[in-house]
Amino acid sequence: MPRKGRGAVGAPRHRFASDVREWADDGWTPATAEAGDGVDADLGADEGAWWQHTAESLPTQVHEERARSAIQKNDSPDIFFDHSVNPYRGCEHGCIYCYARPYHSYLNLSPGLDFETQLFAKTNIAQVLKAEISRPRYQPASLNIGSATDCYQPIERDLGLTRQLIEVLGEAEHPYSLITKSSAVERDIDLIAAAARKNAAAVYITITSLDPQLTRLLEPRAAAPHRRLRTIRRLAEAGIPVGVSVAPHIPFLTEDMEEVLAAARDAGATTAFYTVLRLPWELNGVFQQWLQAHYPQRADRVMERVRDLHQISEEDRLRGKSYDSQSFSRMKGQGLWADLVRQRFRRACAQLGYGRERIKMDWQGFEAWRARQLMQPTRAGGAAQAPHPGQGSLF
Repeated sequence: MPRKGRGAVGAPRHRFASDVREWADDGWTPATAEAGDGVDADLGADEGAWWQHTAESLPTQVHEERARSAIQKNDSPDIFFDHSVNPYRGCEHGCIYCYARPYHSYLNLSPGLDFETQLFAKTNIAQVLKAEISRPRYQPASLNIGSATDCYQPIERDLGLTRQLIEVLGEAEHPYSLITKSSAVERDIDLIAAAARKNAAAVYITITSLDPQLTRLLEPRAAAPHRRLRTIRRLAEAGIPVGVSVAPHIPFLTEDMEEVLAAARDAGATTAFYTVLRLPWELNGVFQQWLQAHYPQRADRVMERVRDLHQISEEDRLRGKSYDSQSFSRMKGQGLWADLVRQRFRRACAQLGYGRERIKMDWQGFEAWRARQLMQPTRAGGAAQAPHPGQGSLF
């Protein structure tokens, strides 16, 4: 049963779990609750009490993490950036389609509700990033903030880790891009605009659909579509290059791609891109559970078209497979239906005047900053070391 303010319907076991838990009525269930009412048999190990099995809202818990490294390298040919920095693990926005959900399995947590309620904040991320980009061996490359977690999710208001990152990058004049579906990015317009004037910053706003009822279910704690459009306008008015991400395309649900592109263009977006729904690992089950809860009449049709987009064979469909991770096709799909989506996108972009070139960055400022860093005398013992790694406590 759906929970208030949450995307996932339940907390299914992750692929590394060694135990299996099943719900059974032992006679202590309240008399007002019918058998199985609001109960999820796949709840995680930390949700053992019956009152946590109901449709009531679940609290968000934030854990401190001491990062060992900040920059993650990307070798995928499907992604437009080479490096990424993520100040958080998990995301309170609760987007049901998020491809990062399965990463919570490595933390021994469920990609379902745990992903949006058990969050990890890398409180030393800015210091580690500064140490990494200061190293003589550092090879500068396109860097994106927020590729696996929304860097402006609600906890950013209090923790400010993303602002710390862009302060470090701004001081070094290191080009970067941000991607978010939150209006909270407006708080940092002063820093981003200053970098943009040096051709060193760009922002991408994700708008999945303009339908507020649909997006409230898809992305329960993200900004409403009209609010994101206003954010695009404010960023553009501040001189910041803004692109729109129409992602992911979900067949028979987010079918207003042309309307999204038109509204974003009117607000000031100059570039655009899209992806199709991807369902790796546990996300396949998490998404299908959500579909059955909210759109049971069209669930089968949606999943069949998703499998069509990824050219899943009949044999693999019988095994429950819904996604092909092959490079060059996983982001946009392949086959007839993928071609139709691609044609729709390209035609709309051409009609609306979207640029086809990526936003170019100027690296001269960073090269000058690094040259100054290398000329500075070093302390005995070499360059500054990153903070000592290790897990922190709950805060």
